[in-house]
Amino acid sequence: MQAIRMEQQTKWYAFFPNLLTILNLLSGAVAIYFALNNNIELAVILMFAGAIFDFFDGFVARLLKVSGELGKQLDSLADVVTFGVLPGAIVFSTQRLLITENGFENFTLLQWIYILSPLLIPAFSALRLAKFNIDTRQSKSFIGLPTPANALFFASLCYGIVLSNSAIGSIAARPGVLFILTVVFSYLLVSPIPMFSLKFSSYGFKKNLATYLFLILSIVLIVFFTINAIPAVIILYILISLVLLLKK
Repeated sequence: MQAIRMEQQTKWYAFFPNLLTILNLLSGAVAIYFALNNNIELAVILMFAGAIFDFFDGFVARLLKVSGELGKQLDSLADVVTFGVLPGAIVFSTQRLLITENGFENFTLLQWIYILSPLLIPAFSALRLAKFNIDTRQSKSFIGLPTPANALFFASLCYGIVLSNSAIGSIAARPGVLFILTVVFSYLLVSPIPMFSLKFSSYGFKKNLATYLFLILSIVLIVFFTINAIPAVIILYILISLVLLLKK
């Protein structure tokens, strides 16, 4: 097995998946700069670019049969940046805009709690990714909310708050509400709640009813509400996972 892995790493095209992973990391790193400078729109666009790179690095690795431990570790490091630190930076900037446009010296104690609460997102995302790497139970499904889902939830939610004034964004456009969501979703990252995977072992409708239902409803929501539908899609994913848990 070790000889096969060494042979795979010497193939001239073996670097392609890792290149995509690095592009994911760089997308997140550049986006953090824009997020901290209140350019939420560009930060969100770059996060979506990172999510695309994150999807295709694993796909290309399996297609070329060059997956290995290096790619796995690099992927987690990139995800900490793009789906951990970046959403924390986006929520931080959004909280700062919601609380006050004045300097930090004017913050009350409660406002400081609100403004620092986004630090929970990178901290719990790192814990989530570390647990995922050593947990053999998560090969076909997830335990806890995946970091990309958490990151896309907050990115699209903050986009709705700051830029598009979406219905969900209007509800969350209060420092206290955004604080509660930050705490709840940080817990979900490391919670013992099983979350279904979108991978298909077979394509039978009955066996994959929850997955098909989720995909159909998600497509409908995104077609009608575009990026503003993503928070609802992630909440739908969590609710379906909880229903499946209760049915066991």
